Amino acid sequence: MEKFYTINELALMTGLTTRTLRNYLQMNVLTGEKVNGAWQFTEEDISEFLANPSVQPSIQAKKNAVVFDFLADRKKKTNEICFVLDVNVSAEEAEEISGFFCEKINQLGGNSRIRFSFERNGESVRVMLTGEEIQVKQLLEEYYQK
Repeated sequence: MEKFYTINELALMTGLTTRTLRNYLQMNVLTGEKVNGAWQFTEEDISEFLANPSVQPSIQAKKNAVVFDFLADRKKKTNEICFVLDVNVSAEEAEEISGFFCEKINQLGGNSRIRFSFERNGESVRVMLTGEEIQVKQLLEEYYQK
């Protein structure tokens, strides 16, 4: 069964706002299907979007900002973690990794300050997480126990 991603999950993966993604939908740069009033995107929709040369610079800037913002903030009020994971996996495994983190972060809801970035380049996947130490640690424990 094919996995579908929501606009919120796509925003998590790219670092772009849902507003920006809706603009890309209006410009036909991003394609998806609206089901019961909610946008859904296949892995193919997302791959085509991420490969588009007109959006790559903004997505890359947002992804890099996850780490840069973490490093620039020297007055954190809580303990925080910045985690970068590079793995070589199949397309199917990449989809599972992305789905896992999107689902878990969405379950945390509005109380979460976790920033997530997911990048796939051929057989290589990069996952970046930043946020409160307890939440990031919990996510990583769940990931490594699966």
